[in-house]
Amino acid sequence: MGMLKGAQQMSGRSQAMAAEASPQGAEGTARTGRRVTRAQDFGRVAVLFGGQSAERAVSLESGQAVLDALRRSGVDAHALDPQSDILERLRGAHFDRVFVVLHGRGGEDGLIQGALESAGLPYTGSGVLGSALTMDKARTKLLWQALAIPTPAFRLLGSAAEAEAAAEALGLPLIVKPVHEGSSVGMSKVEDRRRLLDAWELARRADTAVLAEHWIDGAEYTAAILGAEVLPLIRVETPRAFYDYEAKYSDGAGTRYLVPCGLEAAEERLFRERAWSAFQATGASGWGRVDFLCDAQGAPWFIEVNTVPGMTGHSLLPMAARAAGISFEELVWRILETSFR
Repeated sequence: MGMLKGAQQMSGRSQAMAAEASPQGAEGTARTGRRVTRAQDFGRVAVLFGGQSAERAVSLESGQAVLDALRRSGVDAHALDPQSDILERLRGAHFDRVFVVLHGRGGEDGLIQGALESAGLPYTGSGVLGSALTMDKARTKLLWQALAIPTPAFRLLGSAAEAEAAAEALGLPLIVKPVHEGSSVGMSKVEDRRRLLDAWELARRADTAVLAEHWIDGAEYTAAILGAEVLPLIRVETPRAFYDYEAKYSDGAGTRYLVPCGLEAAEERLFRERAWSAFQATGASGWGRVDFLCDAQGAPWFIEVNTVPGMTGHSLLPMAARAAGISFEELVWRILETSFR
């Protein structure tokens, strides 16, 4: 993948910690799916990317990177940009399995997963339940609250009056976001009450469901999941108001990615275990990413789960894999292995 931006660092310590923090113990080799050693055993593979969501541009970049890596490894991989006739196209071309690289709605919400299940086609990553639940930020947070997994307080916003009531209950600053979007599409940090309704309107343009979340002032981390292994944590630092779309995808945004993340080994191991618990609780599987913040007291607050994370040159999961000594080619190979259930 492309060069890592900012102050990203890698070391043998990161690779060692990848094994230590695996939910399976020190070996860190467990996977969802079976081990495949020959490219031909995957058969004919469709790589789905593009789609119609607000994250189409990111999906096109991610999918091309995955497609190229699979082909470099000898996999018989073919690109497909899903349209309404996707199942007919998949059946007609006699594909054996599907690598899903669709970001956002239509790709991460259980829709394509359900269609592939009905067609009897194996696919990568989370199933229908895990995909649908994690795409819904509000229901993910309700589940975490029920399981005592810490997540910031929030309110759903159905009207201007509810937005005002949320600001009163949660206090400022807060973050306003669409419930069913990714890549920070439609998100705003609200520090001034006068900007509250503008933030609500921006989020409403992306989704009919909008939530306001209590702002956690602290360090931002991401935990990448590969099979049953939690990769080294990455600390994300941005000079912008928050880690928005520009901070994620613009070369000039000044975002810094720190690997190792700066935590003590025992503390990082604990956070990785908690991230794994948050991931499993949602029914997600195979691969993904869990984002969380740490407050001034060092307590983690879980924000969301991504079941089809970005695979671009700016994306966090490939960075974490590289820190663990996993090349991009090995990463996509191991993700494709998750299609064997």
